[in-house]
Amino acid sequence: MPPLRFLLTVTTLVSVLHYYIGTRLLNSLAWADWVMWSGWGFLILSTLLQPVAFLARRFRDQALRDISSWISMTLMGVFSSLLVLTLLRDVFLLLVALLDALHLLQADFTAMEKNTALLTILGALAISVIGFFNARRLASVVKIKVPLRNLPTVLHGFRIVQISDIHVGPTIKQGYLSRIVNRVNGLEADLIAITGDLVDGRVSELATHTQPLAALTARHGSFFVTGNHEYYSGALDWIEELQRLGIQVLLNEHVQLSHDGATLVLAGVTDFTAGGFYAHHQSDPHAAIAGAPAHAPKILLAHQPLSAKAAESAGFDLQLSGHTHGGQFWPWKYLVPLQQPYVAGLHRLKDLWVYVNRGTGYWGPPNRFGSPSEITCLTLVPDHD
Repeated sequence: MPPLRFLLTVTTLVSVLHYYIGTRLLNSLAWADWVMWSGWGFLILSTLLQPVAFLARRFRDQALRDISSWISMTLMGVFSSLLVLTLLRDVFLLLVALLDALHLLQADFTAMEKNTALLTILGALAISVIGFFNARRLASVVKIKVPLRNLPTVLHGFRIVQISDIHVGPTIKQGYLSRIVNRVNGLEADLIAITGDLVDGRVSELATHTQPLAALTARHGSFFVTGNHEYYSGALDWIEELQRLGIQVLLNEHVQLSHDGATLVLAGVTDFTAGGFYAHHQSDPHAAIAGAPAHAPKILLAHQPLSAKAAESAGFDLQLSGHTHGGQFWPWKYLVPLQQPYVAGLHRLKDLWVYVNRGTGYWGPPNRFGSPSEITCLTLVPDHD
């Protein structure tokens, strides 16, 4: 879809949905005039600024880009919560009206309309404020033990620190990433895994802000696989830039790590959708494991959980993924299963363990509500089953 047509489509849809929110929460109720004017003023401003979230990166002035991104993306989060809660309110009121018509419930419908409208507005604001602070604070460390079959004794306690979906870009900059790097380094990992969607923007725009990655330290180094957002942002340039920073990029390939005499196979695939951008980047877990020693533990870095079925058939023991953000903020985590087999946490697919990181940053609205960000510290332990 051409950019102009896409923009017009989004703007039209957003306008209609804002009008729906306004008519349901403002027009039909006896608010004071100042409340009505303030409410409609906010909705009009939000409508006009939503498209800016898609256009801001085109602005030449850096300060203007950053300020407009902050405002438009924050409003996008508020609008999302308002829309969902307004829809739920209407479903509730419809149910009350039905029960009243059937003489199963007696209620002051006018008072209920106003009270639920107020609760909807306050609920959206609460989700947005709490979600903002959750998004901007440093991700907490989630510690997980993963039992692997036939794990050599010297690999018991092998520690992998995973970060994912940081989305350095319009509202996540160098300082935010530096805090993540410092916390990761404090975990004294044997290896660091970065499972995609690191950036939202070109190397020319963000190279300064990704520089802290050069300070990552682990016994066996840091490894990266591409996510879908790398392909939106110039993946080939980012692959070169990350290698310059000392991070090894795995493109449908593996490395054999020697750890106190034992071998651990670490493989990585390109994003599940990468073949749509570059034919030679078609994601292929079978190619990634080709030639690996048969009896060594095999770990796959794959941005999307969708890679799990192919990873299991290829013979991997553990897959580390991201992409889902755990839904990022309520209620979107309940829709993730429509597109991905796993939303967050540790899962098992036959002989394959799959761990899905909820994301170490956030995408779009600076909002995390009900799905906190994380830095994952995975420890390999023997499977006694």
